[in-house]
This record gives sequence, C-alpha cells and structure tokens, in this order.
Amino acid sequence: MSLLDGDFATALRDGLRLARRSVPPKYFYDQTGSALFDRICELPEYYPTRTEFAILRQHAAEMAECIGPQADLIEFGAGSLQKIRLLLGALRKPARLVAIDISAEHLLAEAQRLRAEQPALAVLALAGDFSGDLVLPVPLGGSKRRVGFFPGSSIGNFTPVEAGLFLRRCAGWLSGGGLLVGVDLIKDPALLHAAYNDSQGVTAAFNLNLLARANRELGANFDLAAFRHYAFYAPAEQRIEMHLVSACEQSASIGGECFDFADGQTLHTENSCKYTVAGFQALARAAGLQPQAVWTDAQRLFSVHWLAAP
Repeated sequence: MSLLDGDFATALRDGLRLARRSVPPKYFYDQTGSALFDRICELPEYYPTRTEFAILRQHAAEMAECIGPQADLIEFGAGSLQKIRLLLGALRKPARLVAIDISAEHLLAEAQRLRAEQPALAVLALAGDFSGDLVLPVPLGGSKRRVGFFPGSSIGNFTPVEAGLFLRRCAGWLSGGGLLVGVDLIKDPALLHAAYNDSQGVTAAFNLNLLARANRELGANFDLAAFRHYAFYAPAEQRIEMHLVSACEQSASIGGECFDFADGQTLHTENSCKYTVAGFQALARAAGLQPQAVWTDAQRLFSVHWLAAP
C-alpha cells in the first residue's frame, strides 16, 4: 500500500483543504514526536507532568482502593508507561496491563522494558487509535473488572463534545469498573503560556515535527524554516491552541497536490482544553460515569478523577 493511502496522509490532506486548516494532534506521535514529548514533560515550564506524578505518588494507595484487586488495566495513550508504574506498585495483584498508543514503535519498546522490570505482570501492547471505536481484548481469566487509566491531561486534546463521546464509550468499555483520568485545571494564563512556549524551544520542535514527519513519510516538501510555532490561551474556549504559522507566501505539495499558504496563515495542530473540577465532573456524569474521588495538588493546577462505570 502506498504511504499516501495511509490515515496520516488522508487526515493531513483533508485538513489542508479546509478553510481553517487543521490536523488531529494524534499525528504528532511518531517515534520522533513521542521522544520530543518525553522531553517536554521534563521541562521546568511544563507543570502538568511533575504535578500529576506528585499526585499519583501521594495518593496511589487511595487510587488502588478505588481500582480494587485483580483489575484488567487499560491505559489509553500509554506513551512511556511511566505513570502506570506508580499505580502498579500500589495495586493488589493486577491481572494484566493493556497499553494502547498510536505510536507503535515507541509503545512496543516501552512495553518490553516494563515486562523486563515486572516479569510477573502480563503486558499487552496495542498500537491503535482509541479516539474512535475500539475493540478491547477479553479480560484475562480471574479478572474481576476492567479499569481504564488516562493520565497526562490528554483528554484535553478533545473538544468538550469529543471528550463527552470518549467518556461515554468508556462507560461501555469499563462497565463494572471505572476510569482514572488526569485533567488539567483552569489557571493563570501566564502559567499556561509558559508551559506551551518553553525557553528551550522543545515544544516548537514537537509542533514542527508534524511537518517533518509529512516530509519523511509522505514525500511532502514543507519548508520547516518557513513556519513558526504559535501557542496561546483562548479564555472564551478555556483552551490552549497550538498552530503552525506560515512566515511567508509559500506552497507545499503532498502526493502531487499543491497547497498554497498566505503569509500568516495557520495550520491548527492541537487544542488543550482546561476544566474546573465541577465542570469536568458534570461532563463525566452526562456521559454515564459516576464521579467519586478527586485528587488535586495544593495549588490546584491539576486533578486526577476516579469515575465509576456502573
């Protein structure tokens, strides 16, 4: 099959044909993009990762009580599998970990590393897109219930409508169990601006890698030097928006199709929606989940929610 027939090619070309050009953020995460995101998580300006880690460390035992023994764990957007390690240390005899991520090569390497660290744990790596319909493997024999884990505030990459649809699917997938989900909170826009415009330029490189990936995989000819990273907080929508801005009039082609860019025209690459605790709980409740425990840091920068799935 030609690379031009793949999902990435289709999504990128369809997005470039729109009046307001956009591409889903899941296509950031090839092997290079995943490695760059791991670097973002270590930046001093990027508070979500270290804050969520601190919440997980402090409250892992309470979260384990909510999850219960012999759970079949499903991690959405598993990435480097760092946060699940904190939970695994507190859980009672987890039946299995099913790790799902769109970046296959990165996921398989990290899953193999976790198997070497914890040989008694069954680890299944599934490369795929959990934002749509998903067929989960049958729980292992002896598993009492299925529990989802969705850390990193990745649910913020969905619009609230999309997030509600995802949560409704979780209510079906995880029936009889629940979902532990990390949610970034509304805060001072200056903190948000710094987090997505780091001084080392790692987030800019992550954003531009989308075009570099198109050049590598699809034979496109984007001039990376002619685009600029642009991220800002939109208070009316309660979200960070990330864009790639054309720095001049230019053209790029993908598979023989040419796309013209005006000076200042943008390609919208990501949203990162922020919530209040009550606002997210209302969204979950409307999707058929039951908000129960919630944990935050002292500054209320970030939250982790336990949502029961009846």
